[in-house]
Amino acid sequence: MERATAGWGSGLLGVIIFSGSLPATRVAVADLSPTFLTSARAVIAALLGAVVLSVLRQRRPERRDLFPLALVAIGVVVGFPLLTALALQHITAAHSIVFIGMLPLATATFGVLRGGERPRAAFWVFSVIGAATVAGFALYGSGGGTLTGDLLMIAAILVCGLGYAEGATLSRRLGGWQVISWALLLSLPIMTVIALLTLPQTWTTVGVPAWLGLAYVSVFSMMVGFIFWYRGLALGGIAGVGQLQLLQPFFGFLLAAALLHEPIAWTMVVSTVIVVACVFGAKRFA
Repeated sequence: MERATAGWGSGLLGVIIFSGSLPATRVAVADLSPTFLTSARAVIAALLGAVVLSVLRQRRPERRDLFPLALVAIGVVVGFPLLTALALQHITAAHSIVFIGMLPLATATFGVLRGGERPRAAFWVFSVIGAATVAGFALYGSGGGTLTGDLLMIAAILVCGLGYAEGATLSRRLGGWQVISWALLLSLPIMTVIALLTLPQTWTTVGVPAWLGLAYVSVFSMMVGFIFWYRGLALGGIAGVGQLQLLQPFFGFLLAAALLHEPIAWTMVVSTVIVVACVFGAKRFA
């Protein structure tokens, strides 16, 4: 019981930190290209991870860990940040946050495929209804969305779910912060090259808000948040703790409204409330 409680507490902290990712990305892509933002945040986080790994003298991953680490890198280091950055050029941060409601289903699905978990049938009923609600909003919701942006967000959710489940499985053996640090180091060479090739033509047009956005997604979204999130998934279960992502839209809505002054349509609130009920029902049977 204590292990599960610790997992849920750690997972909640991770969700709170992640809730600022999309608003911060929205601010950053106003002055920085999505490709540079994605590569730069990975490089900065990888350097931080390298320092921590070196200071604490962590052992290197085994050969069998390289493929799972590569999946983590593809999912959460490259795929999700790049796809969401591209999406946020077409949709508002408040609209994009609604798609986070699909993450519990994606994470749970990959938890079964890659983590060996077996939720009960009722879990999938609630999860599918919740995901269908979000998909329906994406198709018919009003304000802040485009087909291109919505499709990019759906792709981002799928690769992120894979990265979450793979990282959680590895965390049981390597530790949460070690997994994200090694995944970042694995992607460091290629991300460094991409960052150098996509440097802004001039730095004078990059405002302070964009720098703050880059700093947040580099330190908190790409590193600190995963320390708590992977620990939570490993201790409390991928499918169960993954449902905490349900709360992320609410935190994100508040941040988008407070920091970006973006309007929140009533359809967004209704859709998210329905998803909340569905995911809480799914949690009971996880």
